[in-house]
Amino acid sequence: MSRARQPPLVTGISPNEGISWTKVTIRGENLGTGPTDLIGLTICGHNCLLTAEWMSASKIVCRVGQAKNDKGDIIVTTKSGGKGTSTVSFKLLKPEKIGILDQSAVWVDEMNYYDMRTDRNKGIPPLSLRPANPLGIEIDKGRFPQKDLEALFPGMSADFTSENFSAAWYLIENHSTTSFDQLKMAVVNLKKQANKKNEGSLAYVKGGLSTFFEAQDALSAIHQKLEADGTEKVEGSMTQKLENVLNRASNTADALFQEVLGRKDKADSTRNALNVLQRFKFLFNLPLNIERNIQKGDYDVVINDYEKAKSLFGKTEVQVFKKYYAEVETRIEALRELLLDKLLETPSTLHDQKRYIRYLSDLHAPGDPAWQCIGAQHQWILQLMHNCKESYVKEQKGKDIFFPMLDLDSDVRPSPIGHLSQTASLKRGSSFQSGRDDAWRYKAPQQVVFVEKLTKLVVSQLPNFWKLWISYVNGSLFSETAEKSGQMERSKKNARQRQNDFKKMIQEVMHSLVKLIRGALLPFSLREGESRQYGGWEMKSELSGQWLTHVIQTVRLSSESLTALEIPNDMLQIIQDLILDLRVRCIIVTLQHTAEDIKRLAEKEDWVVDNEGLTSLPSQFEQCIIHSLQSLKTVLDCKPGEASVFQQQKTQEDVCQLSIGIMQVFIDCLEQLSTKPDGDIDTAHLSVDAASPDLFGSIHEDLSLSSEQRLLIALSNCRYLERHTFLNIAEHFEKHGFQAVEKITQVSMESLKELDQRLFEMYIEFKADPIVGSLEPGIYAGYFDWKDCLVPAGVRNYLKEALVNIIAVHAEVFTISKDLVPRVMSRVVEAVSEELSRLMQCVSSFSKNGALQARLEICALRDTVAIYLTPESNSSFKQALEALPQLSSGTDKKLLEELLNKFKSSMHLQLTCFQASSSAMMKT
Repeated sequence: MSRARQPPLVTGISPNEGISWTKVTIRGENLGTGPTDLIGLTICGHNCLLTAEWMSASKIVCRVGQAKNDKGDIIVTTKSGGKGTSTVSFKLLKPEKIGILDQSAVWVDEMNYYDMRTDRNKGIPPLSLRPANPLGIEIDKGRFPQKDLEALFPGMSADFTSENFSAAWYLIENHSTTSFDQLKMAVVNLKKQANKKNEGSLAYVKGGLSTFFEAQDALSAIHQKLEADGTEKVEGSMTQKLENVLNRASNTADALFQEVLGRKDKADSTRNALNVLQRFKFLFNLPLNIERNIQKGDYDVVINDYEKAKSLFGKTEVQVFKKYYAEVETRIEALRELLLDKLLETPSTLHDQKRYIRYLSDLHAPGDPAWQCIGAQHQWILQLMHNCKESYVKEQKGKDIFFPMLDLDSDVRPSPIGHLSQTASLKRGSSFQSGRDDAWRYKAPQQVVFVEKLTKLVVSQLPNFWKLWISYVNGSLFSETAEKSGQMERSKKNARQRQNDFKKMIQEVMHSLVKLIRGALLPFSLREGESRQYGGWEMKSELSGQWLTHVIQTVRLSSESLTALEIPNDMLQIIQDLILDLRVRCIIVTLQHTAEDIKRLAEKEDWVVDNEGLTSLPSQFEQCIIHSLQSLKTVLDCKPGEASVFQQQKTQEDVCQLSIGIMQVFIDCLEQLSTKPDGDIDTAHLSVDAASPDLFGSIHEDLSLSSEQRLLIALSNCRYLERHTFLNIAEHFEKHGFQAVEKITQVSMESLKELDQRLFEMYIEFKADPIVGSLEPGIYAGYFDWKDCLVPAGVRNYLKEALVNIIAVHAEVFTISKDLVPRVMSRVVEAVSEELSRLMQCVSSFSKNGALQARLEICALRDTVAIYLTPESNSSFKQALEALPQLSSGTDKKLLEELLNKFKSSMHLQLTCFQASSSAMMKT
């Protein structure tokens, strides 16, 4: 099986030789992907894995073990690469014993010797050691292997200070090539050193021989004199003389040695004082040492010295010691105050806080320094938050702050910590907005920058504050040794008693954070008394939905960071409530801004009509809403622990009303466009799709749209909105979790249908009324009378003019939208047929020719528009025919048929639009 990586290869080691426990650096290739990947390391056959420290894939640091081989390879074994090879080797040197007086480049530990007098091991003072070369001749190291010597002299040593010293081993090792004469000189040197033992006592005796002999002679003379006289007088005289001599001798001796003895007493006194100073120099030097160590910051040394002094001199009765110990206590008290000041100083790192608390605990400082530190940190965090707010409120009137833009087309997920500085774009639309330049940038509102700064501040400070409390609770602020267990127990007991107080601190920080954000973004949610403390912002205009979305992302990331600290959820619930309010506000504001954008769509209507008779307005409307909903995707999505924005009934109702309002705004926009006076319509950019038929070319003659044409375009747009756009928007509402979508769709559809009907009636009024109004004057033109008229010769001109006008309506509608033709034509035919029926019913009587003329014209009109007849128009034509006398003769019927065929033949071209094939084409 092939490995994922190449086997390790050692290409260098530094140093390449040394004794056991030498620290070496191994370099090479493929030495592992991490500490856990390194599973084996041997040098000269000895396993060095325990001391190995993996630095990188090309470097490992370790210590050489006590290997058996003098020289060997360096073999590295990894999980990913297996057992490796080595291109270099390491030479293991035997350690040489170095005498106390030998020069050495390294520090040599003191050797111990066994003192036979005290029966214990004792360190050898340097001056009491024998010379490194006891023979006094030149040392010539031999070439005998150490192993052979150890085998030759088992249990012995060549060290002349050792109890198992072997002279033969020493001579073989140091003088194997020394001549015999040199060895004899060595014997002489040894004898001289042995004789020096008694030189000190002999010299002392020699120096006092003269005095000893003089005293001996004087005593002998006195004794002989006393024996020779033998009398009491002589005895008395001699005794007196002897006393005098002794007195004089004593006085003379006193006079001679008074100064010497005085100096001796003074020296003894000084020596005793020096001995005391030397013996207790630790205490006498301690005040000065404390000062020096405090200046250097070596508080551990000061504490250790103080503990030692306290155990030795804390209960002393010696005045000198008490005086110096009191001075030590004064210095320590000053140190306690200094450490407490440093502990309460802000800002400071968690490491320093723990260190100072541990120092104060070891110095038995009064009170509870750890709790004091927690309280100081709490107040400092609150002060930082309020200072941040004040600085940004004051700066709001100053210079503008540039901030990266929000890109709503991408899923912006900043990381925790560079999480809040990702670039983004504030683009509101896509197809419904003009293209923007790459350099286009928004200035960040001051409130947004403030929330960024505030949350970053809390996220950076609160973790250390929380960790300090956790350390206080579990007692890890103090040394975890047995003698500190009492402090740990007291700390845990204090922590249990102050849990509620700390919980209030966290809640106060969370409340301040939330209220400061509310004051900047949701000032209406603050109570009346809180506005001054947490508000103060100039709200010239409310933030847009895009900035609110960015703020929500920022607060969410802060909440995730705080949750990662394992802070109880009940303490963070207030942040979740804030996020919910921000999400709801963001949705409301976004929908409001969407309504404003849609209102401005009327300005962008270019009246360009496609094959379906539609302009770009419905598409722009749909894209505007879709993009708005997409921008709310991250807001509508629920993160862990968050509730749905639609959980409250009021929010559902507000969003529903805003959604209905958006639809209504667009409907009003359509109505406004379709009913504008002709002079208010800018048609300089008017164009029609080249594929659209233009039967008469009337629309393009003067590049202007009539009000009737605008009505037709609006009707076409309404038809498309009803059948497609509104349904698509409803699907997007449901996709994004909106509530009451059916109600939104129903209300919008009803409003749209009402507009459609109004516009339709308006168009029919524009087109049908002139045609209907021309019928009666046309019928009775030239004093025509139904009772007295000639035999019909064909359809009269008034009806032809009416048909031409109907054809013109057909052409206009067909040019805009083929789908509207049946609806419009049917309604026009209904109006014409109804008017014609009324006129026929108003005639009191018909002559035979008049009845035939009327029947001819009614049948001609009915047959021409047959494909657009409705039940209403059929009924009107039926009523008109019933008002006429019936044809009694076959001649009249034949004449009627001939005249109808003549009419249809003569107007075949004009009547093409009324044929069934044309209708079928329109339906396709």
